[in-house]
Amino acid sequence: MKIVIVGNGKVGFTLAEQLVREEHDVVVVDSNESALHRAADTLDIMGIRGNGVSASTLREAGADSADLLISATNSDEVNMVCCLTAKNLGTKYTIARIRNPEYAAGMNDLRRILGIDMIINPENATAVEISRLLRFPSAANIETFCRGRVELMGFRLLQEDFMVGKPLRDLSAQVKKLSLLFCAVERGEEVIIPNGAFVPQAGDKLYLIGRPTSLDQFFHTLGRYTPQVKNVFIVGGGKISMYLAAILDKMKIKIKLVEKNEERCRLISERLPHTTVLCGDGTDQELLESERLPDSDAFVALTDRDEDNLIISLYAMQQGISKVIAKSNRQNYASIARAIGLDSVISPKLITAQQILQVVRGMENSQGSVMNALYRIADGAAEAMEFTVSPSTRYLGVPLKDLRLKPGILLSVIVRDGAIIIPEGSSSLQAGDNVIIISRGSGILDLNDIYKADTFGASDLSQQTEGAQ
Repeated sequence: MKIVIVGNGKVGFTLAEQLVREEHDVVVVDSNESALHRAADTLDIMGIRGNGVSASTLREAGADSADLLISATNSDEVNMVCCLTAKNLGTKYTIARIRNPEYAAGMNDLRRILGIDMIINPENATAVEISRLLRFPSAANIETFCRGRVELMGFRLLQEDFMVGKPLRDLSAQVKKLSLLFCAVERGEEVIIPNGAFVPQAGDKLYLIGRPTSLDQFFHTLGRYTPQVKNVFIVGGGKISMYLAAILDKMKIKIKLVEKNEERCRLISERLPHTTVLCGDGTDQELLESERLPDSDAFVALTDRDEDNLIISLYAMQQGISKVIAKSNRQNYASIARAIGLDSVISPKLITAQQILQVVRGMENSQGSVMNALYRIADGAAEAMEFTVSPSTRYLGVPLKDLRLKPGILLSVIVRDGAIIIPEGSSSLQAGDNVIIISRGSGILDLNDIYKADTFGASDLSQQTEGAQ
């Protein structure tokens, strides 16, 4: 596909990187020459220097024949006008990044009037992600499918957990009867799609998928159940914090927020009257102690500096806070944080990239199975995707044990008429089903992509589900 990206900041560069990896023809537009040189040198793509609002600049970038234009500059207004201009030039599909909370109420009108096909808000999406983690503190990350009917959770295995050193097929009947599946394991640099013979080890990050109530019961059985979060300590008063505080307020969670900019503190206090706002430096240990940080159920670091977020998050962990979440857009920092026990690291730019990649793959596969959701897990080494089975999907009604899936593919959940099915060898796909696929790696565009060419024959699926439910 021919894709134009306007704005080569954190989000724009990450999108270009992901789209080039999937072999799309990408052109980046930016007024900053050094940013363009970085993109061109690192990603081997074309860069156009200029203003994305300018019709001549967009025409030079190929917007008149582009399949997709993504405007991700720092200005909401520029992004809107850029999409409007591109649409008038002939771009088939436009996506605008709009972050200002003041525009939230009129999003539908903006889309209709300006011809914007999709609006993304990284800060709001990040706030929603954090609120999920605060709702279920035992998990390091949570992804939702099928309108919340299915959830995927990751958690780190500890030495004292009963699962350590035992094959999944030997788990107790109490665990096996739950509607869930162990769908992926992150062990060091390796990602494993486990079968019944897989033996978990301390330090592994396990990914579970299934019915939310079953996941809840599993964590109870594991002894990891954490009481509901009642109060949260937030450092940083940016856009993410504003969105998050509004969500938490509706959840009846008490919020204490620290921000060093006095004007910003006044704004937050006016918009969020139920939030306790403190004007001060959130990295100041004395301030954190005086505000009784250890009494909080959860801590969230959302300053505009990744380094500060990670340092104060580690301090919060030392103070015994059971749920600590940090924002970090730099992947190398996130990897270091996870290595020392901070598993819940959130990246707004990666959340945005996931949303757009889902759209891109859907556009590529307009005639096949509909992709409803796409999540990168295990530091991007694996993907979890939700598809709707179409009449054109191959092998409908054929038992899964008679099919051969490509290596590193797991068909983990089937949702049929609202019922959650953890598939066995005798299960089969039917038109209208929602299916969740786990793939080690990327590149799956359609359900038909999961099959081997010589697809009929013995399958490992029965081994994957045996004892891992």
